[in-house]
Amino acid sequence: MNDVPIRILQVFGILNRGGAETFIMNVYRNINRSKIQFDFIVHSEEKGAYEDEIEKLGGKIYRVPTYKGKNHFKYKKAWCNFFKTNLTYRIIHGHMRSTASIYLKIAKQFGLKTIIHSHSTSSGKGLNSIVKNIMQYNIRYIADYLFACSKVAGLWLYGNKFCKHSNFYIINNAIDTEKFIYNEEIREQKRKELNIENKFVVGNVSRFAPPKNHMFLLDIFSEISKENSNTALMLVGDGELRGEIENRIEILGLKDNIILTGLRSDVNDLLQTMDIFLFPSLWEGFPVTLVEAQTSGLHCVVSDSITEEGKITNLAEYVSLKKSTSYWAEQILHYTNGYERKNMQEEIIKAGFDIKKTAYWLQKFYLGV
Repeated sequence: MNDVPIRILQVFGILNRGGAETFIMNVYRNINRSKIQFDFIVHSEEKGAYEDEIEKLGGKIYRVPTYKGKNHFKYKKAWCNFFKTNLTYRIIHGHMRSTASIYLKIAKQFGLKTIIHSHSTSSGKGLNSIVKNIMQYNIRYIADYLFACSKVAGLWLYGNKFCKHSNFYIINNAIDTEKFIYNEEIREQKRKELNIENKFVVGNVSRFAPPKNHMFLLDIFSEISKENSNTALMLVGDGELRGEIENRIEILGLKDNIILTGLRSDVNDLLQTMDIFLFPSLWEGFPVTLVEAQTSGLHCVVSDSITEEGKITNLAEYVSLKKSTSYWAEQILHYTNGYERKNMQEEIIKAGFDIKKTAYWLQKFYLGV
């Protein structure tokens, strides 16, 4: 009997608190690590938020160069050298799409089984997105298994024909539901800490990046605060647009009404403090934070660009991005008189978003490949 766990190689850009990274960490914490261990390859020299925890859980972190086109051969060489010197891996699970057609192809040459995981529905805009779309087209032909966080994320990356194949799987962005059950005591304690005890708190948890539509979000909040000055906006996260977001807050004169928490490990507690979850993203594969917010009994006002699969409970309300900021504000202001927060754990588990079940399914899958 082999007592050594099999090691799965997970591929990311950087190990910060994004949706895909958070999902895999949820799996990692709940998988049987005597049977399965995760190691990670990242495309950044910058230390990610999850790296310390990964090492505590027994995982290793390796680095390859960021792909820039002009370093194509250097990039390929880095992957070849990695597999030549690390012979223990039999499965690679890629979450980074743009260069997956390169690294998965090399992994196959070294005898690994290959998985690609779609976590989005867009590559963005401009020349960069066109290049990404061209580069990722062949993934569907290269990978042994095609995973997606939702049906729309699968259709977008692989196309309708490949989503009908037997090697295509939808993997729900499951969470540790126990952590997100609504708790009045935690709500009161955290609101006191943050000095928002008597405020109507609008919240958002996301990376400060273009898909999350923070400028539109700030304009919506500006309309809300004009109607109700006793409001606060809590933005949980960080990212490349932080400077622009801070500038916009200054221009709108909202500095005293907005809390920028930065990256946090206590998102479950911060969700308790909010009264509304506002999520006007331009595109999403399937947001983990939307599952977390609904589990904590929060009413969620989200954009119609997010898949209807995200409406796990009746707490999710979809609004068109074509509607004005004042219309969005109106939908939120309906809830200023409060509503009953409930324990939604049972509904979330029934819908298939319990991490223990998902981790067990993935464990069986990895062991069976």
